[in-house]
Formats: sequence, structure tokens, C-alpha cells
Amino acid sequence: MSDTSIDMSLPAHIGDALAGISTATLTTVLLKKGLRNVWMRGTKPLRAGQPRLVGRAFTLRFVPAREDLATPASWSSPISTRAAIEAMPAGCIAVVDAMGVTDAGIFGDILCARMAKRGVAGLVTDGVVRDLAGVLDSGLPVWCQGAAAPPSVAGLTFVAWQQPIGCGGVAVFPGDVVVVDQDGAVLIPADLLDEVVALSLEQERLEGWIMGRIEAGEQLPGLYPPNEDNLRRYRQDTGQS
Repeated sequence: MSDTSIDMSLPAHIGDALAGISTATLTTVLLKKGLRNVWMRGTKPLRAGQPRLVGRAFTLRFVPAREDLATPASWSSPISTRAAIEAMPAGCIAVVDAMGVTDAGIFGDILCARMAKRGVAGLVTDGVVRDLAGVLDSGLPVWCQGAAAPPSVAGLTFVAWQQPIGCGGVAVFPGDVVVVDQDGAVLIPADLLDEVVALSLEQERLEGWIMGRIEAGEQLPGLYPPNEDNLRRYRQDTGQS
């Protein structure tokens, strides 16, 4: 495995800020920064009403199943999902590259219960889980493509944790920040975190002002997006002029 000593904590003010910023706003801000591919395809909330999550990515990677490696005996290997779970720090979000495979469940109820016990914030994957009722009972928030009865070794081989992965077509590096809500999972590159948060807070304030104008009956052209006159009004109304 690669270095797992990376600091997985988030400054309190960053976590608090991101807890109030939608993934829709984040994708808009990241698009303006030139990053178009940040939304992880297939990451759907397993249960309606799951809380918005913010955390650093703890990555896990599967490759296609190979019969000599993808066996039930591999679950006891030093390189296993079990060992990876025991390395997960509290507050992280487990982000799993399952290659979009939907006929082999990467985690079941026992593994999800252990993750919840360790304080893992949630699980995000482009694959599926198994033991659906038990996973829901574990209390671990999960974003995935659904459920399937077969175990992971029926279609996948687990190979690594805390390495760069691709999840839902998005490059995810250990320590990148993940925000997840009802629209799915969005990645913020670690090096851009402070700038993206600042820009997103401003975007949310602006859109809140625009919504107020919409509720007052104003028309969209020139308001959304705002032209110079409306930007001037916004700055005056918010005390930025």
C-alpha cells in the first residue's frame, strides 16, 4: 500500500462551510476553474434522506476478477477489504473504484457495520453493495448503484487502498475532498480546496440574492446570470459596494 500517513482531517471552518454548499454549486464553481469531470457517475443515495457528507477520500481499488486471486480465501489476505477498513480513520469517506460493476457487491452488512463503528462518515462507489437490508440497518450512509447478491469475488479482485483510483469516471487521489448529497458525489482536488470553498460561498450568496429577486417576480434575462446592473444591485444589497 502507499503512504497512509496523510492527514485526513478537515479544518472545522472548511467542513462547516462545505456542509452548507450544494454539489450543484460546487460543480459550477469547479467548471469555472476548468474542471468538468468531478461528479462521480453512478453514486446514488442508497436511502432517501441521507445527510449531506463532507470528508477526505480514503480510496480503495478493485480490478477485474482473476480466478486465482478472487476467491473467498482472499478475504483473509493482508491485502483485503477487511484490512483496508481497519486502516480507515474516523471522518473519512471511503471512495471505492468498482469499475462500475453492478453484479457483484463490494461490501455487505458486516463490513458496513464495522465502518460505521470506526466512525467512517460514508461509502461512495460506482459499484453496488450486498445484504441490502443489513447495510441499511448498519447506519452507514452509502452512495452506489444499488444492490446485488453475489460477493465481490464473483466479479472483482481487490488490490489496493490509499492509491489513486477512478470512481464513476473521476480521478480520485487519497486526501481529496468529497461532498455528497442527494445529487451524488463531487470531488474537490485537495490543492484547490480553500479557493473552491471561498468561491462557492460567494456563489451561494449570489444565488440566494437571485432567488429573492425571483420570488419578488423579477424576470430571468439579465438576472440569472446577472448582468453588470444586477451585479451592482447585489453588491449594494449585500454591503459589498
